[in-house]
Amino acid sequence: MLQQLDTDIWIAERPQRFYGLEVGARMTVIRLPDGSLLLHSPLALVAELRQELDAIGRVRFAVAPNRFHHLYAGEVARAYPEARLWAAPGVERKRPDLEIAGMLGDEAPEEWKHEVGQVFFRGRPFENEVAFLHRASRTLILCDLAFNFGPRTAPFTRVLMRLLGGYGRFGTSSLDRFLIRDRQAARQSLERILAWDFDRVVVAHGDVLERGGREALRSAHAWLLAA
Repeated sequence: MLQQLDTDIWIAERPQRFYGLEVGARMTVIRLPDGSLLLHSPLALVAELRQELDAIGRVRFAVAPNRFHHLYAGEVARAYPEARLWAAPGVERKRPDLEIAGMLGDEAPEEWKHEVGQVFFRGRPFENEVAFLHRASRTLILCDLAFNFGPRTAPFTRVLMRLLGGYGRFGTSSLDRFLIRDRQAARQSLERILAWDFDRVVVAHGDVLERGGREALRSAHAWLLAA
């Protein structure tokens, strides 16, 4: 189930519905220098996936990077009792059942700050997403700040994303303008992300963008940068 993108970074994909809409889901796995694994937006830990994770390292950390990508965080805790969870602001209210080691923000925890950067994307309280950068592979890791729906997309999802202007290209949908409540704060967050050195973009929904990610993200948010 794991697909290696580069040295010390993998992804795994599973079907996932959101309000009845098949959008798929993707987990990113980063192996840190000590061999420990960081799971970004964990998927359901089926037996095959657990075996593959155990073969490449020891799961020690997990992140729920926004208010919607927390569904399987509890499974990580049950499968790996020593693993610690960090969550985006607001997840603690939605999931009081989770034992959260810390809240995600602009500064990465000591455990991975040398390998992975973070930016809390402000101004979008609906998601409160934290963007991640795996520096060594120049990979930006997002959940809902961008999509890349292509031919593999389920038929009804394809139709809806066409209507929302989010099909057949890397970018956002027409809903994004309504999700942003503070344009200045959002623009400042985006500018911090664009200051990073990245080429590949991993999104939770749609295809991985292997090349040209920085300019694609800038183009997708041109309306915000010009505001």
